[in-house]
Amino acid sequence: MRRILSLVTKIILLVVCCWGTQALADDQAVSVPVLVYHRFDPTVPGSMTINTAKFAAQMQWLKDNHYTVIPLKTLVDYLLGKGAPPPPKSVVITADDGRDSVYKYMFPVIRKYNYPVTLFIYPSAISNASYALTWEQLQEMRQTGLFDIQGHTYWHPNFKQEKKKLTPEEYQKLVEIQLVKSKERLEKKLGIQVTLLAWPYGIYDDYLEQQAAKAGYLMAFSIDGRNTKKTDNAMAQPRYMIVQSESMADFAAIIEGHAQGKSKGTEA
Repeated sequence: MRRILSLVTKIILLVVCCWGTQALADDQAVSVPVLVYHRFDPTVPGSMTINTAKFAAQMQWLKDNHYTVIPLKTLVDYLLGKGAPPPPKSVVITADDGRDSVYKYMFPVIRKYNYPVTLFIYPSAISNASYALTWEQLQEMRQTGLFDIQGHTYWHPNFKQEKKKLTPEEYQKLVEIQLVKSKERLEKKLGIQVTLLAWPYGIYDDYLEQQAAKAGYLMAFSIDGRNTKKTDNAMAQPRYMIVQSESMADFAAIIEGHAQGKSKGTEA
């Protein structure tokens, strides 16, 4: 009887071990490109401005090549172990800052293709800066069901530079304002729940990650040029920055997973 029990125990342990190994392998195999855009314009060039026609062509390429654009929150649920793996050939679209070109030029293209988008917004500019969206425009886009609004700090600071010139106490206060006040502002103005964050300039460190988690963010995104994976740091998930200088071949390489490891630089 003891030998039988011992044999059964070994079999169970072997099955559990194999299952765990396979689950880990599956998690490592599932990776999704998260794209980030900033500015859109039909004619005006810029380091982070993409031509409207090129953006539309990229969205058509996704459709023609049978990619599924999924909401960022769907991917986040999977990465946090709360949801099923995304379907094969999934991709996520995001846009940072909250410039009015998102409403003028991105919005019509997104409605045409019916793709979900997450906008990472710094609220100090909304209905305030001449280049920015208004609260009414954000609400209009959100009410289509295609746009989710999340956080991008309060006024888009460069944390590295601020840390150098501020006292520890001043820097701590700044970080609190950027992470907490921005979240509260977006939630109050739009009646939403903000749980995701995009790091300005792609800058983050252990302290900022800890403070973001403390403020109630479940996941944060940078702009490292590689796919997201469940095994990555939840507070430093990567994205690809998409800019005008990239050819359609470059875009295809990113989506198809051939461009991983190539940094896309930092946002301005």
